[in-house]
Amino acid sequence: MGARYLGVVVGLVWLAGCSPNEDPNTEPQAVAEGGAESGQALVYCSEGSPESFNPQLATSGTTFDASSRQIYNRLVEFVIGTTNVEPGLAESWQVSEDGKVYTFKLRKGVKFHTTKFFAPTRDFNADDVLFSFNRMRLKDHPYHPVSNGVYKYFVDMDMGAILEDVVKLDDYTVQFRLVRREAPFLANLAMDFASILSNEYGDQLLKAGTPEKIDVQPIGSGPFAFQRYQKDAFIRYVAHDNYWRGREKIDKLVFAITIDPSVRFARLKKGECHVMAYPLPADIEAMRNDADLMVDEQPGLNIGYWAFNLNKPPFNDKRVRQAMNHAVNRQAIMDAVYQGTGKIARNPIPPTIWSYNEQISDYGYDPDKARALLKEAGAETFKTDIWAMPVQRPYNPNARKMAEMIQQDLSKVGIEAEVISYEWGTYLKKSRDGEHGTILLGWTGDNGDPDNFFSPLLSCASARSGNNRAFWCNEEFDKLITDARQVEDKAERARLYQQAQAIFKDDAPWLTVAHSVRYQPYRKEIQGLKIDPFGGIYFSGVSFR
Repeated sequence: MGARYLGVVVGLVWLAGCSPNEDPNTEPQAVAEGGAESGQALVYCSEGSPESFNPQLATSGTTFDASSRQIYNRLVEFVIGTTNVEPGLAESWQVSEDGKVYTFKLRKGVKFHTTKFFAPTRDFNADDVLFSFNRMRLKDHPYHPVSNGVYKYFVDMDMGAILEDVVKLDDYTVQFRLVRREAPFLANLAMDFASILSNEYGDQLLKAGTPEKIDVQPIGSGPFAFQRYQKDAFIRYVAHDNYWRGREKIDKLVFAITIDPSVRFARLKKGECHVMAYPLPADIEAMRNDADLMVDEQPGLNIGYWAFNLNKPPFNDKRVRQAMNHAVNRQAIMDAVYQGTGKIARNPIPPTIWSYNEQISDYGYDPDKARALLKEAGAETFKTDIWAMPVQRPYNPNARKMAEMIQQDLSKVGIEAEVISYEWGTYLKKSRDGEHGTILLGWTGDNGDPDNFFSPLLSCASARSGNNRAFWCNEEFDKLITDARQVEDKAERARLYQQAQAIFKDDAPWLTVAHSVRYQPYRKEIQGLKIDPFGGIYFSGVSFR
């Protein structure tokens, strides 16, 4: 099958365009095999459906891959494949001596997408920056309550308390005024949640009485423009003709949503997709031996964990949580689930991140110790649940199998556990609402700073927002990570983070399961694809050989 048309997939998912009055999210009608339009189509077999097309409202990599990484830009961005920050929609910036004022000079001539549902009349400017950040931070902003108005990353990273104001000095100069020094602030602005939306588009939708469309029919300034989405089936994009970095060589991009990793691999082998998400560890060797495929790899900036909901007894007792840590045979999980593609996690941050505490003693597999702790806590036998993700993630290749192994281990210490799962978006929402007893989840770092693990996952602010799935709020821990964000000296920050790791380990809101290796399989006709250290996928700069 030629790389140019991919007849099978194009016949399935490259679909006819909308008429001007047609809702881009309605059920489309497929065109004949081979497609009705010319141009190169790259097909990515992705692992699940996004929660939204607005990265401000999400925390999952699945959503960021489908939205911020293809559709949007940020003021500053990470050089793809690295943790280095480079200019994005801001050409340059200055930071005041006290570290509390950031002044950004904005790039001129940046065009927003023109689609069947929006045609911009002006270029990107300071109004778009204010619109994007004020929606998240100001409760009286007309867009703040739209789409339920929960800005998880913004809240989890305590941005509301950090930002005093965002001020437009002129059309191409914006100033961020901080309440306090925030060491990772610039890197934070390169993260997905800080993507810049179109104020003009927002105003148009507000006047039409349909503001929620901004989150499902997205308009950005990034390399690809959104065309159509069918839940659990596909997402369709086209190259942004007026992209400020230059038009992409790929004319069309399709996310073929394929939840089963074995099916993703089969489609990759057949040429029905060019790139696939998250292979099974057991398939890596076969991929390496396939003459038509390439497999890139690098250590993952991630953590897979099993969290205990402290709002539900008996997990509000530290002894029970410590018992759960002793009850599970993680080496058996590494052998059966990761199959050589990961290592046992000791801390909530991976060892590749500075400030990792090598002195922490881990909980060993010790069922007798687990039973003794449960007896001491008066919880010798109880029932609970283990929520298992329905999708494969870089930090957990098979959550269902892991949950079943944990279930067996718990039964040996007198705990009866039921394995539960939901569709991915439902899973995230229900667990954010605290419906679980215990849950398997994980995290891939977004900016290379330790705070990016501690604050979104374990802070008191993230416990209030629900992204802290343990709902653990330890004031001593919280003070340490807050203090660390306000210190410029890296050695002092590391010392504070190492103290925080010791508190975390003793209080045991999680069982830290594993740090995995990231693998990226793709067909040999693809070039320019780079592994993202933060676990995402970018198609900017990718082309056919």
